[in-house]
Amino acid sequence: MAINKKIKAAKHDKLTLRHKRAIVGLLFISPWFLGFLIYYVRSLFITISFSLSKINIAESGGYTSQFIGLNNFKYALFQDANFNQLFVNSIIDILIDVPFIIFFSLFIALLLNSKFRGRGLVRAIFFLPILLGSGAVANTLLLATQNIQGGAGAVASEMSGISGVNIDYFLSIFTDLGLPDKLLDYIVDLIGRIFDIVRASSVQIIIFIAALQSVPHSLYEVSNIEGATTYETFWKVTFPMVSPLILTNVVYTIVDSFVGSLVVDTAYEAAFVNYNYGLSSAMSILSTAVVCVILVTVGTILTRKTFYYN
Repeated sequence: MAINKKIKAAKHDKLTLRHKRAIVGLLFISPWFLGFLIYYVRSLFITISFSLSKINIAESGGYTSQFIGLNNFKYALFQDANFNQLFVNSIIDILIDVPFIIFFSLFIALLLNSKFRGRGLVRAIFFLPILLGSGAVANTLLLATQNIQGGAGAVASEMSGISGVNIDYFLSIFTDLGLPDKLLDYIVDLIGRIFDIVRASSVQIIIFIAALQSVPHSLYEVSNIEGATTYETFWKVTFPMVSPLILTNVVYTIVDSFVGSLVVDTAYEAAFVNYNYGLSSAMSILSTAVVCVILVTVGTILTRKTFYYN
């Protein structure tokens, strides 16, 4: 027994630090992986099967399927009146929102990571949208947002009629200053959806705060000794150290934006309102495939620019 224990101990000692970290990583993701195999793999194959079939609901319960090839995909892409437009708009919204959400989250995290009175309360306020983002509370917030935006819009319209100053006036000023039209359109679109963007930044702010608190304080001491300015310290120390979490937040933001897009609502309506499960499955596969391509592209680009301290 003692010999066997020594042999096992010797084998255990042969594991390199990289192998030990790999084992810890596999153990960490094993609950998710088991859940994926048990609950998602079967659903994934059923969705693919439905997308290639015409599903008929039987009156006595259950369903029958008839293989029709790619007809559901062709209908979604070339015949459906709304899917293409909603799909393109959703992708554009994701590409517009993601950079702003990331920079906004990092900026707020930097502010919340500094020392000031009431810091815990302010952090809780920024995290409240997550706690209040479900059920009746979410609907109430949505209604309140619509009322606020409608009231603000009405007031702005009345004021513009009296003073002659409206959003076109300010846009003309920025145009005269030489700002590109695409940049102005980007800013105007962001302002129109500022509430949704702030509400979608809560998780990212928490992640960035955790990243900022994990930066070794000795690095800041060295930068101070070397006489680095705040600007230099941010770009030479803070930004590289939190860059791995930028990739995490970008992936999370893309997925979160897609889940809340109108494309998902359209697929849901096709399945559970019109009972066209084949078309709904085809829409889901098309949109998921495009989002996966975006994730792979963005992930590949950011991985090359990410700095890993260890």
